[in-house]
Amino acid sequence: MSAQGATPHTAQGSAASFRIFGWLILMIMAAFVLNNYLTYWQDLPGVAPIFGGVANGSAPMFWSWLQLALYVAAIVVAVLLVQRSKDRTLREDSKKISDINAYLIRAMFFAVLIVGLVDAAISFLRVEGLLEAVVGTDMAANLGRSQFRGGYIHMPLIAASFVIAAFTRTLGFTWLALLVVVAELLIVIGRFILSYEQAFMADLVRFWYAALFLFASAYTLLEEGHVRVDVFYAGMGPKTKGYVNAIGSVVLGMSLCAVIIFIGMGGKQNVINAPILSYETTQAGFGLYVKYLMAGFLGVFAVSMMIQFVSYFLDAIADIRGEPGGRDHDSHAVQ
Repeated sequence: MSAQGATPHTAQGSAASFRIFGWLILMIMAAFVLNNYLTYWQDLPGVAPIFGGVANGSAPMFWSWLQLALYVAAIVVAVLLVQRSKDRTLREDSKKISDINAYLIRAMFFAVLIVGLVDAAISFLRVEGLLEAVVGTDMAANLGRSQFRGGYIHMPLIAASFVIAAFTRTLGFTWLALLVVVAELLIVIGRFILSYEQAFMADLVRFWYAALFLFASAYTLLEEGHVRVDVFYAGMGPKTKGYVNAIGSVVLGMSLCAVIIFIGMGGKQNVINAPILSYETTQAGFGLYVKYLMAGFLGVFAVSMMIQFVSYFLDAIADIRGEPGGRDHDSHAVQ
């Protein structure tokens, strides 16, 4: 039923149900990621033992129930959040969720920027034999271990990036693209003019390029920048487009993100968890120690896209209901 043809009470209740659905997706995803951290980083048993599965570690069964309670709490929080903001429209919720996602991506941009520069500096000093003179013998040895560099250098820098992101309003993709070009240019100059090339230089380009490609996907979805083969879509009305976008967001978008998150983080040896837990590095002796972070990029991609698809879904439902303030979905489409 459209917003125009419904009573205020019915329209409000219908909007609330869609809002609850969107926030449930986000909260359950957050609970899953948190449980993943508690299970595989803090060695808690996980929820599997409750359903007859094998526990991770030897912690008491109490922790399994506590971890399961996180999912219950996620559902309660989603419902309460919507109930306490009954006057908020679908578009306002969509904007709020999109802003949360923008903050996450902004923080990740600063993380890869700062971590890349710092790790490249450390690798340069190591390969040139200058690291011991700068930080001492013991610290130089520690910086040669991926667990130390990841835990005591990268993680604090990533935490600082979230603080920096709170005080900025730019996503920085343009700058990251420029830095990829500059880094590649330095490789060319070093190789063909100075006859100097090291493994960390190519690693830095791959690190930044992977971040640019995966982190910018959610922003591209927001700006309608993805290629859309719209032979039929272009001639549809706003309401029909809303149905297409809403169904596509759930069936094609959220489902894909859920599969990536579950398969990548569903076990200790899964494709996202395994490299991060072991602080996996490349085989190059003096390359960057960031390969494990690049595995995490896939998780950031799935999480950020899930958040943006929820925002997109709510905006599409608002189009179906005929709410004012809709965006022009044709403005960035490639026909």
